Amino acid sequence: MQSLARELNLSETSFVLPAVVPGNAARVRIFTPTSEMKFAGHPTIGTAYALCALGRIPADVTTFVLEENIGPVPIRLERRAGPFLAWLQTPPIRFGASYDREACALALGLGTGDLLGDYPAQVVTAGNPFLFVALRDPSAVARAELDVRGLERAAPWFSASGVFIFAPVPAGVYARMFAPMSGIREDPATGSATGPLAVYLVEHGLIEKRDGLRFVNEQGSKMQRRSLIHALLHVDGDTLRTVEIGGSAVKVIEATVEL
Repeated sequence: MQSLARELNLSETSFVLPAVVPGNAARVRIFTPTSEMKFAGHPTIGTAYALCALGRIPADVTTFVLEENIGPVPIRLERRAGPFLAWLQTPPIRFGASYDREACALALGLGTGDLLGDYPAQVVTAGNPFLFVALRDPSAVARAELDVRGLERAAPWFSASGVFIFAPVPAGVYARMFAPMSGIREDPATGSATGPLAVYLVEHGLIEKRDGLRFVNEQGSKMQRRSLIHALLHVDGDTLRTVEIGGSAVKVIEATVEL
């Protein structure tokens, strides 16, 4: 599987296997070109689309579970056509280390003035840890270029899967994600980072902690591969219970691999 993922050289490659637990739809293993992942968002949505397109998910079924290395990932289908839209429930989210935000800005080729307020450069994870850096506006996000050696100086013992930079916009955020440490120079869509992003935004008061609140993560535009990733908050009282991540998928190629 790793050899095939390296050969295809996509951000992620999903392999669909029979479910281990009876009643679940499938077991899914996800690989970057260099390593296997515990969880990934867009490959999960893409796998849901493929299973529906192949008839593996009956037409009357709107919820099912995919088994990933992180554990069971519940899927909710909002529509199958016009266009396809599915939601996944983000695994439990945890906060990690914070780093010198000015040094992180320098590693991104930016200055202190490009940072947003005094919000921390902080690792947040739902299985794949990402370093989140809040920037002042979309132009700063567009100008950023990650210097890996600079990042090593800014964040010693850095072990995150990638660096997620974003700026607030009226619909949500405008973002980019660099992951050379995972064999991905830049990822056009990072669903596994959007759930942690939602919790970061709530924790630091950048969005309201309100049941049913929705926002959009626009990503990949600088790469001319624009992606819109939807986030939906489920809040009970004063507790953020879960974050659903929604997205679409389309078929672009079909091929046969001979081993």
